Amino acid sequence: MSHSVHPYSHRLGIIRDWKSRWFGMKDKYRANLRGDIMLREYLTTRLRDFFVSGVEIERNEKHFRIIIRTARPGMLLGKSGEGITNLKKDLDKQIKRLKLAVTQNIKIDVEEVRSPESNAAILARMVAEALEKRLPFRRVMKQIIDKAMANRDVLGVKIYCGGRLGGADMARTEALKKGRIPLQTLRADIDFARDKAHMTYGDLGIKVWVYRGEIFNANLKNQNAK
Repeated sequence: MSHSVHPYSHRLGIIRDWKSRWFGMKDKYRANLRGDIMLREYLTTRLRDFFVSGVEIERNEKHFRIIIRTARPGMLLGKSGEGITNLKKDLDKQIKRLKLAVTQNIKIDVEEVRSPESNAAILARMVAEALEKRLPFRRVMKQIIDKAMANRDVLGVKIYCGGRLGGADMARTEALKKGRIPLQTLRADIDFARDKAHMTYGDLGIKVWVYRGEIFNANLKNQNAK
Protein backbone atom coordinates (compact mmCIF):
# COMPACT_ATOMS: atom_id res chain seq x y z
CA MET A 1 0.00 0.00 0.00
CA SER A 2 1.34 3.43 -0.90
CA HIS A 3 0.74 6.59 1.12
CA SER A 4 -0.51 9.85 -0.33
CA VAL A 5 2.00 12.66 0.18
CA HIS A 6 1.35 16.37 -0.31
CA PRO A 7 3.07 17.31 -3.60
CA TYR A 8 4.51 20.51 -2.08
CA SER A 9 6.01 18.99 1.08
CA HIS A 10 7.28 16.03 -0.95
CA ARG A 11 9.56 18.43 -2.87
CA LEU A 12 10.73 20.68 -0.03
CA GLY A 13 14.48 21.24 -0.21
CA ILE A 14 14.60 19.87 -3.77
CA ILE A 15 12.69 22.31 -5.96
CA ARG A 16 10.51 24.02 -3.31
CA ASP A 17 11.27 26.46 -0.49
CA TRP A 18 9.48 26.97 2.84
CA LYS A 19 6.45 29.30 2.86
CA SER A 20 7.50 30.64 6.27
CA ARG A 21 11.08 31.86 6.63
CA TRP A 22 12.48 32.97 9.99
CA PHE A 23 15.89 34.60 10.48
CA GLY A 24 17.72 34.43 13.82
CA MET A 25 14.67 33.19 15.77
CA LYS A 26 15.48 29.83 17.30
CA ASP A 27 13.40 30.40 20.42
CA LYS A 28 9.61 30.98 20.52
CA TYR A 29 9.10 28.34 17.84
CA ARG A 30 5.64 27.40 19.07
CA ALA A 31 4.36 31.00 19.23
CA ASN A 32 5.81 31.87 15.81
CA LEU A 33 4.33 28.78 14.17
CA ARG A 34 0.90 29.48 15.65
CA GLY A 35 1.09 33.10 14.48
CA ASP A 36 2.02 32.14 10.91
CA ILE A 37 -0.74 29.53 10.64
CA MET A 38 -3.46 31.81 12.04
CA LEU A 39 -2.47 34.77 9.86
CA ARG A 40 -2.23 32.65 6.72
CA GLU A 41 -5.70 31.18 7.35
CA TYR A 42 -7.12 34.66 7.99
CA LEU A 43 -5.57 36.14 4.83
CA THR A 44 -6.71 33.21 2.70
CA THR A 45 -10.30 33.74 3.88
CA ARG A 46 -10.16 37.55 3.75
CA LEU A 47 -8.70 37.64 0.22
CA ARG A 48 -10.83 34.83 -1.20
CA ASP A 49 -12.13 36.88 -4.15
CA PHE A 50 -8.73 38.24 -5.23
CA PHE A 51 -7.41 34.97 -6.75
CA VAL A 52 -4.53 34.65 -4.26
CA SER A 53 -2.11 31.87 -5.21
CA GLY A 54 -0.13 31.90 -1.98
CA VAL A 55 0.90 33.81 1.15
CA GLU A 56 4.56 33.74 2.27
CA ILE A 57 5.85 35.09 5.58
CA GLU A 58 9.35 36.31 6.45
CA ARG A 59 10.23 37.44 9.97
CA ASN A 60 13.13 38.35 12.22
CA GLU A 61 13.40 40.07 15.59
CA LYS A 62 12.45 43.52 14.23
CA HIS A 63 10.57 43.05 10.97
CA PHE A 64 7.58 41.05 9.76
CA ARG A 65 7.02 40.76 6.00
CA ILE A 66 4.01 39.24 4.24
CA ILE A 67 4.24 38.44 0.51
CA ILE A 68 0.87 38.02 -1.21
CA ARG A 69 0.87 36.57 -4.73
CA THR A 70 -2.32 37.36 -6.60
CA ALA A 71 -3.69 37.45 -10.13
CA ARG A 72 -5.59 40.68 -9.32
CA PRO A 73 -3.04 43.05 -7.76
CA GLY A 74 -4.92 46.18 -8.84
CA MET A 75 -8.08 45.15 -6.99
CA LEU A 76 -6.08 44.25 -3.89
CA LEU A 77 -4.08 47.49 -3.82
CA GLY A 78 -7.15 49.63 -4.41
CA LYS A 79 -7.26 53.31 -5.29
CA SER A 80 -4.10 55.09 -4.03
CA GLY A 81 -3.22 52.03 -1.91
CA GLU A 82 -6.41 52.11 0.17
CA GLY A 83 -6.79 48.33 -0.05
CA ILE A 84 -3.41 47.65 1.58
CA THR A 85 -4.04 50.29 4.26
CA ASN A 86 -7.35 48.67 5.21
CA LEU A 87 -5.74 45.22 5.13
CA LYS A 88 -3.01 46.38 7.55
CA LYS A 89 -5.64 47.75 9.94
CA ASP A 90 -7.55 44.47 9.84
CA LEU A 91 -4.33 42.52 10.41
CA ASP A 92 -3.48 44.64 13.46
CA LYS A 93 -6.94 43.98 14.92
CA GLN A 94 -6.60 40.25 14.25
CA ILE A 95 -3.13 40.11 15.84
CA LYS A 96 -4.37 41.87 18.99
CA ARG A 97 -7.50 39.72 19.18
CA LEU A 98 -5.60 36.44 18.86
CA LYS A 99 -2.58 37.70 20.89
CA LEU A 100 -0.09 36.57 18.26
CA ALA A 101 3.68 36.91 18.53
CA VAL A 102 4.26 39.51 15.80
CA THR A 103 6.67 42.44 15.76
CA GLN A 104 5.35 45.97 15.24
CA ASN A 105 6.89 46.64 11.80
CA ILE A 106 4.53 44.82 9.43
CA LYS A 107 5.25 45.16 5.73
CA ILE A 108 2.91 43.81 3.02
CA ASP A 109 4.23 43.18 -0.49
CA VAL A 110 1.92 42.31 -3.38
CA GLU A 111 3.31 40.31 -6.32
CA GLU A 112 1.45 39.65 -9.55
CA VAL A 113 1.00 36.11 -10.84
CA ARG A 114 2.01 36.40 -14.49
CA SER A 115 0.41 33.16 -15.65
CA PRO A 116 -2.76 32.49 -13.59
CA GLU A 117 -3.86 29.60 -15.86
CA SER A 118 -0.82 27.58 -14.77
CA ASN A 119 -1.40 28.12 -11.03
CA ALA A 120 -3.31 25.40 -9.16
CA ALA A 121 -4.72 27.69 -6.42
CA ILE A 122 -6.17 30.13 -8.96
CA LEU A 123 -7.64 27.31 -11.07
CA ALA A 124 -9.24 25.82 -7.94
CA ARG A 125 -10.73 29.24 -7.13
CA MET A 126 -12.12 29.47 -10.69
CA VAL A 127 -13.78 26.06 -10.29
CA ALA A 128 -15.24 27.05 -6.91
CA GLU A 129 -16.64 30.32 -8.29
CA ALA A 130 -18.27 28.55 -11.25
CA LEU A 131 -19.80 25.85 -9.01
CA GLU A 132 -21.18 28.50 -6.64
CA LYS A 133 -22.95 30.01 -9.68
CA ARG A 134 -24.70 26.63 -10.13
CA LEU A 135 -23.02 25.78 -13.43
CA PRO A 136 -22.83 22.05 -14.36
CA PHE A 137 -19.74 20.61 -12.67
CA ARG A 138 -18.59 18.45 -15.61
CA ARG A 139 -18.70 21.39 -17.99
CA VAL A 140 -16.82 23.56 -15.46
CA MET A 141 -14.08 20.97 -14.98
CA LYS A 142 -13.65 20.49 -18.73
CA GLN A 143 -13.55 24.24 -19.46
CA ILE A 144 -10.96 24.91 -16.73
CA ILE A 145 -8.76 22.04 -17.92
CA ASP A 146 -8.94 23.25 -21.54
CA LYS A 147 -8.09 26.80 -20.42
CA ALA A 148 -5.08 25.53 -18.45
CA MET A 149 -3.83 23.23 -21.23
CA ALA A 150 -3.94 26.16 -23.67
CA ASN A 151 -1.01 27.60 -21.69
CA ARG A 152 2.30 26.44 -23.17
CA ASP A 153 3.88 26.00 -19.69
CA VAL A 154 1.30 23.39 -18.65
CA LEU A 155 1.88 19.74 -19.56
CA GLY A 156 -0.87 18.15 -17.50
CA VAL A 157 -3.88 19.04 -15.33
CA LYS A 158 -6.07 16.99 -13.00
CA ILE A 159 -9.20 18.25 -11.22
CA TYR A 160 -11.03 16.34 -8.49
CA CYS A 161 -14.44 17.36 -7.10
CA GLY A 162 -16.22 15.68 -4.20
CA GLY A 163 -19.49 16.19 -2.35
CA ARG A 164 -23.15 16.52 -3.30
CA LEU A 165 -22.37 17.25 -6.92
CA GLY A 166 -25.30 18.71 -8.83
CA GLY A 167 -27.34 18.85 -5.63
CA ALA A 168 -27.66 15.04 -5.45
CA ASP A 169 -28.77 13.45 -2.17
CA MET A 170 -25.75 11.14 -2.06
CA ALA A 171 -22.20 12.50 -2.11
CA ARG A 172 -19.79 11.23 -4.77
CA THR A 173 -16.51 12.12 -6.42
CA GLU A 174 -15.61 13.03 -9.98
CA ALA A 175 -12.12 13.45 -11.46
CA LEU A 176 -10.99 14.68 -14.85
CA LYS A 177 -7.44 14.57 -16.18
CA LYS A 178 -5.57 15.69 -19.26
CA GLY A 179 -1.85 15.24 -19.91
CA ARG A 180 0.72 13.82 -17.47
CA ILE A 181 0.88 14.18 -13.66
CA PRO A 182 4.10 12.40 -12.50
CA LEU A 183 3.60 12.66 -8.72
CA GLN A 184 6.56 10.47 -7.78
CA THR A 185 9.15 12.39 -9.84
CA LEU A 186 10.79 14.78 -7.37
CA ARG A 187 12.12 17.17 -10.02
CA ALA A 188 8.63 17.45 -11.58
CA ASP A 189 7.20 20.94 -11.01
CA ILE A 190 3.72 19.98 -9.76
CA ASP A 191 1.52 22.68 -8.26
CA PHE A 192 -1.27 21.45 -5.96
CA ALA A 193 -4.13 23.30 -4.25
CA ARG A 194 -7.35 22.64 -2.37
CA ASP A 195 -10.47 24.81 -2.22
CA LYS A 196 -14.13 24.65 -1.24
CA ALA A 197 -17.27 25.75 -3.05
CA HIS A 198 -19.83 26.90 -0.48
CA MET A 199 -23.26 25.70 -1.60
CA THR A 200 -26.63 25.96 0.13
CA TYR A 201 -26.70 22.18 0.69
CA GLY A 202 -23.08 21.93 1.91
CA ASP A 203 -19.51 22.41 0.74
CA LEU A 204 -17.95 20.79 -2.32
CA GLY A 205 -14.28 19.86 -2.08
CA ILE A 206 -11.96 20.72 -4.97
CA LYS A 207 -8.40 19.54 -5.63
CA VAL A 208 -6.24 20.66 -8.55
CA TRP A 209 -2.89 19.32 -9.77
CA VAL A 210 -0.90 21.19 -12.46
CA TYR A 211 2.25 19.76 -14.05
CA ARG A 212 4.62 22.38 -15.49
CA GLY A 213 7.57 20.31 -16.65
CA GLU A 214 10.76 19.25 -14.88
CA ILE A 215 13.17 21.50 -13.01
CA PHE A 216 16.88 20.70 -13.09
CA ASN A 217 19.69 22.30 -11.04
CA ALA A 218 20.61 24.79 -13.77
CA ASN A 219 17.01 25.98 -14.15
CA LEU A 220 16.58 26.22 -10.37
CA LYS A 221 19.71 28.38 -10.02
CA ASN A 222 18.48 30.69 -12.78
CA GLN A 223 15.08 31.04 -11.07
CA ASN A 224 16.70 31.84 -7.72
CA ALA A 225 18.99 34.38 -9.38
CA LYS A 226 15.99 36.14 -10.94
